[in-house]
Amino acid sequence: MFNGKAKQWVDGRKDILSRIKEEQLSDKQIIWVHCASLGEFEQARPVIEKLKATYPDHSIFLTFFSPSGYEIRKNYELADYIYYLPIDTRKNARQFINYVNPKLVVFIKYEFWFNYIDELYRNKIPQIFVSVIFRPSQHFFSAWGGWYARQLNKLTYIFVQNEESIELLDSIGIHHAQVSGDTRFDRVIQLPDDPTTFPIIENFKGSSRLLMAGSTWQPGEKILFDLLHKSEVDIKLVIAPHLINKEHITDLVSRFQDFNPVLYSQVSEYEGSKQKSKMEQSKVMIIDSIGMLSQLYRYADIAYIGGGFGVGIHNLLEASTYGIPVLYGPNYKRFREAVELRDNRGGFPINNSDEFSEIFQMLMRDKHEYQKSASVARQYVINNAGATELVINKVKEYIVAR
Repeated sequence: MFNGKAKQWVDGRKDILSRIKEEQLSDKQIIWVHCASLGEFEQARPVIEKLKATYPDHSIFLTFFSPSGYEIRKNYELADYIYYLPIDTRKNARQFINYVNPKLVVFIKYEFWFNYIDELYRNKIPQIFVSVIFRPSQHFFSAWGGWYARQLNKLTYIFVQNEESIELLDSIGIHHAQVSGDTRFDRVIQLPDDPTTFPIIENFKGSSRLLMAGSTWQPGEKILFDLLHKSEVDIKLVIAPHLINKEHITDLVSRFQDFNPVLYSQVSEYEGSKQKSKMEQSKVMIIDSIGMLSQLYRYADIAYIGGGFGVGIHNLLEASTYGIPVLYGPNYKRFREAVELRDNRGGFPINNSDEFSEIFQMLMRDKHEYQKSASVARQYVINNAGATELVINKVKEYIVAR
């Protein structure tokens, strides 16, 4: 009753199987792709693009578990059908597979829904898992996890991100897997070539250095506020918060009031002299729209990525692909890219305001260190691209392109 996201989750699934049945998909060639949420969608996206190019006569049926994925990407142009995934019960799985009748299924990362897996297995429908990471703490590898481990034998093929995952699978007798890396690299490597421009951001930046803060939460926003007070470098700050509800935006405007914050939505590209003066006086711009962040990093000299003072950091790769150093909070060790960027000084974890200020000032003053870090970040993305091609080559073993 009091949680908007939970309401979307429930409302989105009302009469869902009836609605899917009405699509009358039995005579279509369907490839079903399932993602948990928006992050997994970014991993699925290069795979979907390649599937559409390779199999133009097939339709993509895209499902999400979470509203944060479905609500933002429900109009994604390369998917022919987009739905929430019905709850994982035996009856739902049976009806869903019967109505959709996919020729092949692609699950992204952690989406182990065992009734669906079982129904696909019984119907001999190939199911490929992509960009998976396995950890010793998961049920599959526990002393009592035999049932879970056996379910993995029902999967057609598993593409994992690292060697540790392969070793864990080998330890329980699962060998139909290989290391492919993360398909997100194939998505983000294309971003710098996108011709989209944002004149408002260009005008706001002017001749100043720009710090782009993406997917921020309140703990990180406090550190950004402290940095502006401490910095001896002429910088401007663009904040793209993870939550853009009215309360959070109001809080940001209040927090940064000393720096004359402006909202992106209230600035026109065709600005008059009064508005231009306001932009020049402001040191903070708040992005109160969604869907832009991955392209805004092109204007940044350095990036801070939020989430690291909570459950875990958000997408580092979208910033790294532009060849800029990235900073992030202390809860990063579950994220392979954060660890590897740290090890090569393309990324810098920070624990508090003082560390943030110290690293930021060092990068802004030491041109050699900055260039080295920026180069590492871009090269890291280039070196890790290619997972999508491996996935498509496996798909070709089950679907013949006409």
